[in-house]
Amino acid sequence: MLDIHWLNTFVTLARLQHFGQTATELHMTQPNVSLHLKNLEQATRVRLIERSPFRLTQAGERLLQSAERTIAELQLCQADLNALGQFSQGKLAIAASDIISRLLLIQPFQRFKQAFPGIDLTLFNTTSDQAAELVKAGRADLGFVMAQKRSEPLFYTELQQVTWCALGQGLSRWQARAKAGESDPLDEPTLILLGHDTRTRALIDPSLSLLGLPSCRIMEVGSVDAQLDWAEAGFGVAIVPDFSLHPRLKLTAPVTELHDFPSTSLGYVVRQNQVLSRAIKQLLHWVEEEIQRPHPYLGLELALSEQVKEGHVKEEDPKVKGT
Repeated sequence: MLDIHWLNTFVTLARLQHFGQTATELHMTQPNVSLHLKNLEQATRVRLIERSPFRLTQAGERLLQSAERTIAELQLCQADLNALGQFSQGKLAIAASDIISRLLLIQPFQRFKQAFPGIDLTLFNTTSDQAAELVKAGRADLGFVMAQKRSEPLFYTELQQVTWCALGQGLSRWQARAKAGESDPLDEPTLILLGHDTRTRALIDPSLSLLGLPSCRIMEVGSVDAQLDWAEAGFGVAIVPDFSLHPRLKLTAPVTELHDFPSTSLGYVVRQNQVLSRAIKQLLHWVEEEIQRPHPYLGLELALSEQVKEGHVKEEDPKVKGT
């Protein structure tokens, strides 16, 4: 019978391709890494790696396939056993994008640590696509994602509908100029967007023409936080999900709701047939409470828009430009 600790060391070594790094990651000494590999080769009676340069043998490649599946299945099994045992000790891994974790998870996490002090929370800051993959692989117990497609290994639960907003100065001016057939090379429209290979861009790109801007520059940044910062600094207009306009950010740039853009959803993914522990269910309850809080930015923007239409407030009024 092959020892699970030997297999785990072998899988880690195959990934890192370095004995010293493997020892560091597994909190072992380098001689112990070599010993685990030696024991595994003796038990299987085949050579598993070549050292100079490092590569897996054909036998090593075959063992790696089964070892990865075995370790992943045991991790999933342990997670379910923890849930069935009410799980008051151990680790809970959450995967979410930076903007979701900062705006929706901080307060629920604080309440979680008070209620479950024996559980160590681990947070993977990542994209929605990567969060789903982490849950699928068993490396995360719960993933918060946007626009998750139905997927056989995963179960998706929607928490709220997400609409899109434009944050920044100049959108109405650019739209009016475009409608009049005019242009100004010194004031060219600039949209601040996430990278073109993100799930967000796949959602909003087909709708950008609805802004009524025949031509514009695209400024790509790496996070929603960066979008907000550059828009606040006056470098263009950021197209962002409504929940990102949190009152804690104290934004001053004007916000325009993009009603013509198709909405999407924010929710969480778990594995199919995954047993949810009492701790996870409680965390999800607190996240739902955080989501249901009133949204002052959008509420004020709607009210002021109606006042502009009725002529009670001029468009250049500072109240319309910020809150």
